[in-house]
Amino acid sequence: MTIAVLSPGIARIPRLRALIGLPVCHLRWSSLPSTRPLTAVAGWGLRSSARRARAFAQQRGLPYIALEDGFLRSLGLGVNGEPPVSLLIDELGIYYDATRPSQLEQLIASTSLSGSERQNAQSGLERMRRDRLSKYNHAPTIALPPRSGCPRVLVLDQTKGDVSVRLGGADTCTFQAMLEAAYREHPAAEIWVKTHPDVIAGKKRGYLPLPPPDVKLIAEDACPQSLLSQVDVVYTATSHMGFEALIAGCQVVCFGMPWYAGWGLTDDRHPEMPTLKLRRYCHRSLEQLFHAAYLRYARYIHPETGEPGTFFDVAEWIHLNRNLRQQTGGVLWCVGMSWWKRAVVWPFLKHPGNQVRFISKPGKLPPRLPPDSKLVAWGMAPDAASLAARHGLPLLRMEDGFVRSLGLGSDLQPPLSVVVDDAGLYYAPAPASRLERLLCELELDPQQMLRAQRLSLRLLELRLSKYNVGAAFELAAAATGKTIVLVPGQVEDDASLREASPWLNSNLSLLREVRRLRPHAWLIYKPHPDVTSGNRHGAVSEQELACLADQVADNADIIACLSVADEVHTMTSQAGFEALLRGKPVHCYGMPFYAGWGLTHDHLPVFHRQRRLTLEQLVYGVLIAYPRYMIPGQPGFARAEAVVEHLWRRKQQLKPGRTRSHWLARQWRKGLGLLRTLR
Repeated sequence: MTIAVLSPGIARIPRLRALIGLPVCHLRWSSLPSTRPLTAVAGWGLRSSARRARAFAQQRGLPYIALEDGFLRSLGLGVNGEPPVSLLIDELGIYYDATRPSQLEQLIASTSLSGSERQNAQSGLERMRRDRLSKYNHAPTIALPPRSGCPRVLVLDQTKGDVSVRLGGADTCTFQAMLEAAYREHPAAEIWVKTHPDVIAGKKRGYLPLPPPDVKLIAEDACPQSLLSQVDVVYTATSHMGFEALIAGCQVVCFGMPWYAGWGLTDDRHPEMPTLKLRRYCHRSLEQLFHAAYLRYARYIHPETGEPGTFFDVAEWIHLNRNLRQQTGGVLWCVGMSWWKRAVVWPFLKHPGNQVRFISKPGKLPPRLPPDSKLVAWGMAPDAASLAARHGLPLLRMEDGFVRSLGLGSDLQPPLSVVVDDAGLYYAPAPASRLERLLCELELDPQQMLRAQRLSLRLLELRLSKYNVGAAFELAAAATGKTIVLVPGQVEDDASLREASPWLNSNLSLLREVRRLRPHAWLIYKPHPDVTSGNRHGAVSEQELACLADQVADNADIIACLSVADEVHTMTSQAGFEALLRGKPVHCYGMPFYAGWGLTHDHLPVFHRQRRLTLEQLVYGVLIAYPRYMIPGQPGFARAEAVVEHLWRRKQQLKPGRTRSHWLARQWRKGLGLLRTLR
């Protein structure tokens, strides 16, 4: 079962086999095998470039499969090299060819939705509207001028020579007639003309000439759903944006014969439409068209893994990546970062819509900066805030995420997650971070609630934490019958202690206070892995430990320690958050990000956090909505769930070992990181 492709361009599509669902063999005309067991031949639609593939299929007596970009194709434009995460596969025709049937047409005609299928279609349509999704998803939102009280009509141009225009029964005269009809039928309306994204990108030409002065031209790239939500009537020849206009609730007038025309949802003006309706003989709802086109006809992949996926996988990934790219758009000036830190932040900041510049000292910041500039700093360095204020720049602060890596940052293990915060940082209670603001406002729908629950359960099942280091831990026999209290140690010069723990700020003082409050408990002290490895400060002397702790969990996995604990007492350690996931009582002596929401016993009140959260709300904000994740070797930002699975697979491949890395290994990782920034 092998699909042959003759086009080098098709053969270069990433994850083509997963998109097609069968093995793919790239054949060259000069070396075609004579006995290879081929199932079919695939080419790009019905374009002239696919003639060779169609001829080869006919010569071999094999079916020809037409491939096309999916309706939810990618984050950016295909003409700019953005790989597809969705593909259309048609063994009968192709959706834009109105001269003969296609598999999409047959799916629509025969569709009869069950209750769950209708619900999926409605969820997909709502996702398209809410997240403003389109075929391409790179463009910014657009705000038209305030309405003048009259209707607003949008006329869609398309790219000249597009085969979908010809096979949809349209030509240059069609577009001129369409514009004239919009004028004639809406004499008091605002008339707008929208050019195609490929025309805006300078890759192709359009059909419509420059409109007269009273017609408003939208020549800039714009998010289709943001535009369509502001118009009433849309005129189109065969543009797929016409279907997106139906999703937005617009009246749609078709002068060609696109795939969504003829089903009772559009005002069809093409003279051959009565003939087409012999095939499209039944009325269909918007949900039926969407289900057939987006949920059955199109194929998808998980963007993070390349495995077969669903519409909802792709929709969620595109929405996530677009939002994160917008947060770090413009020119980013990264100040005061070491060479290793530059290697860390580069993949989390750089994307096609921005520029990243590193400056070693504040004085090297250019006197004249582009208007879309932002300052980026690691941690809570106070000089960054003063520098940003002096230059009138927005300030973005960065820090490691909550599910970070397999190994320590101090051992130069690169992170899989970071946070980028435009308000503060999560470990500093003042100023209020973006995480704190998010948690104050977050309202979860049932799907988001379920997602948070599933992520929590998966973390527990896979026994994953922030660093995922350490060996097994066994509770001493003498602890039997006693309350087990876990006291996680911290790095004592860490910013979280400086910013959020003014009362207790050393491991020794924490141990003394916990022993005072729990004189008869079995105290397990778990030193921080960075301290155990010798990379950071915070060690407690053996004499003090002998007096205060009943057991010391050196080099132990924090998850193993949490599993035996009855309570966790901490200053600001993330171990407290991981204990909440496991249903453990948590006592906080500082003001960590998870304190003050009604889930912890707070020995230092957090008065400005008045809202009471559920654990699902906390998990969704902390692990899903706030950080940004990346999987090495995979494009774009990843979802939290994909990174959790990646970490688990990596952890399965590693042998349990010491926390500390060898010096040579750290230098090797540093070198690899530097190479990435210099490419």
